[in-house]
Amino acid sequence: MNDIIEKLYLTSDLTDEELRALITDESPETAELLRRRADEVRRREYGEKVFLRGLIEISSYCRNDCLYCGIRRSSRDAERYRLSREDILACCENGYELGFRTFVMQGGEDPHFTDDVMCGIVSEIRGKYPDCAITLSLGERSHESYKRLKDAGADRYLLRHEAASPELYAKLHPAELSLENRKRCLSDLKSLGYQVGAGFMVGAPFQTVDDLIADLRFLQELRPQMIGIGPFIPHHSTPFSGEKPGTLALTLRLLGILRLMFPKVLLPATTALGTIAPNGRELGLQTGCNVVMPNLSPVRVRKKYDLYDNKICTGEEAAECRGCLQRRIEAAGYTVACERGDCADFDTQGELK
Repeated sequence: MNDIIEKLYLTSDLTDEELRALITDESPETAELLRRRADEVRRREYGEKVFLRGLIEISSYCRNDCLYCGIRRSSRDAERYRLSREDILACCENGYELGFRTFVMQGGEDPHFTDDVMCGIVSEIRGKYPDCAITLSLGERSHESYKRLKDAGADRYLLRHEAASPELYAKLHPAELSLENRKRCLSDLKSLGYQVGAGFMVGAPFQTVDDLIADLRFLQELRPQMIGIGPFIPHHSTPFSGEKPGTLALTLRLLGILRLMFPKVLLPATTALGTIAPNGRELGLQTGCNVVMPNLSPVRVRKKYDLYDNKICTGEEAAECRGCLQRRIEAAGYTVACERGDCADFDTQGELK
């Protein structure tokens, strides 16, 4: 297995058979070598920097009915809310004072947030904070919508592809959603010059090793600037409530593989990783991750953005959340970078050089 890791370290690519062997190898020796090599590459590309993204969860309304999601349209348990323009701007003001230079507006696919509404908000944030990056994560929209948001001042867009296998995608989503359209959205975002984020769940119901290899191959084709992965965590009011969660070990293994396959990518240590293990985010940072996303949302709504069970950091004020993460980052051996934290070698055409 050492030879496979060294090949990946030197070439950033493996055959499907080699990927299968590495993904399924559960030995501590393999995990440690992969961790060391991944950390070496992230330090080579980004040093000890960990970039903070201020997360603002703007709405728990969603028109979609994805089978794994706690805010799915048909959920009777979901508590619905949406932040006002004033709420969002207050979150940005608080975040800027705390040193954030990227704001991430994330929410369900809420019809309330039309292009006119979102462009107004994005434009106002851009005017108030010209030195900050504006990231959106609002699901599938039209090419024209993405263009209007880009013209208003958005820099980045996060849209997990969720599953690159059409068969698996269909098992996780309602019939009206398609992998073809998800890929169309990602292609549109790339063509418009966004810094694009994609990604997938680890350990999703029905997921196989072949599905994970398909995810990695799709990411090689897409060449995103950000890759977000995290363990599947079931939610009690979804059809997948009884399914097993994804594991820490497999998630870390895939994070290490991703860092070696995509040396310059921005790779977050997700809240879901911290939810399945108390030190999950620290372990992620030590296995190639270089981004964390503290929550700037008002405390009154945090429990309502309930994507999966037992989500952490739902009761902390923004300053507490930021301070906690800074301590964790430093304890893991890294430093907080109060800057935009763009992807290394990103150019205006939305490509990695």
